[in-house]
Amino acid sequence: QVQLVESGGGLVQAGGSLRLSCAASGSIISINTMAWYRQAPGAQRVVVATITSGGYTNYADSVKGRFTISRDNAKNTVYLQMNSLKPEDTAVYYCNANIVVRTTTTYEARFWGQGTQVTVSS
Repeated sequence: QVQLVESGGGLVQAGGSLRLSCAASGSIISINTMAWYRQAPGAQRVVVATITSGGYTNYADSVKGRFTISRDNAKNTVYLQMNSLKPEDTAVYYCNANIVVRTTTTYEARFWGQGTQVTVSS
């Protein structure tokens, strides 16, 4: 039906950078807000950054000035550029999107990717 596939996670030293990508595919009519969440071990999943279909962005205070969310609507893809990474950024990162889907009917639903691990060493 609809899949979100993330890529770009890995191990990086503190101060380094990573770029995450998340591509949506399937019976997509349109994609509204897209977002990145993260979940550290033993913690709840929290929002990191969001971007509307018109490009309006919002960030968690902990990542402002270091992370940048962007999207390519033609490719149904959202990105997260992460700079000046800190050990406390270590988490599994998930993309999320509100997608209008066409099957036998048309409806909007929220979809999640499978997650990608980001580990920042000190």
